[in-house]
Amino acid sequence: MSSQVSSHPYYPLDAHIKEYAPNETSIQRLLATSSIATSVILGGTLTWVSFLRPSLPKADRLAILWFILSGTIHCFFEGYFIIHHDHMASAQDFLGQLWKEYSLSDSRYMTSDTLVLCMETMTVLIWGPLCFFVAYLILNQHSLRHPLQLIVCMSHLYGDTLYYATSLYDHYAHGRSYCRPEAYYFWIYYFLMNFIWIVIPFYYLSQSIKAISNAFEALQRISADEKAR
Repeated sequence: MSSQVSSHPYYPLDAHIKEYAPNETSIQRLLATSSIATSVILGGTLTWVSFLRPSLPKADRLAILWFILSGTIHCFFEGYFIIHHDHMASAQDFLGQLWKEYSLSDSRYMTSDTLVLCMETMTVLIWGPLCFFVAYLILNQHSLRHPLQLIVCMSHLYGDTLYYATSLYDHYAHGRSYCRPEAYYFWIYYFLMNFIWIVIPFYYLSQSIKAISNAFEALQRISADEKAR
């Protein structure tokens, strides 16, 4: 029994994680490769957008970069999880090792937890593709941009809130922590890396609410002017 408890670095130490194998790649190399991949995605997207729509406002270009990055992470990184969730502990490919590193802050990803598996499945199948579609709508200045942007931002806010709430409730109410005790894993991996998907979606949610509200106000003014004639 003691050998099982010490056979992996995840918390709680009695979590059932089968066939765990330590990462063969250093965290520095994993982060460097991730940074390069992210730069390529963002740089390529910006070049493509600038070529297709050179007059597109800077704010809209930044929005496209955000939704393309979100869609890529949702569909490919999180897509890896829903396909390999039951045997990631032994993985030595790039995405598998990234997941094993991140899971030091939340071992539920190593145990096929029902909540994270269902939540990530919805994210991969619905919200990821919708992020790409919103980016397309922004590029083409389509009238559906703000209604769909509002929906996808709400999904991010709801999903992140639920993700935080369930983990913290287990920690404080049941004394069951899924994160290693080192502050780095909690504040950088668990808190900061997920909090980004609260701050930025909240900004774009507010933007869409304001745009839709302004559109209705303009419509009401037009209707009032027509009635006054």
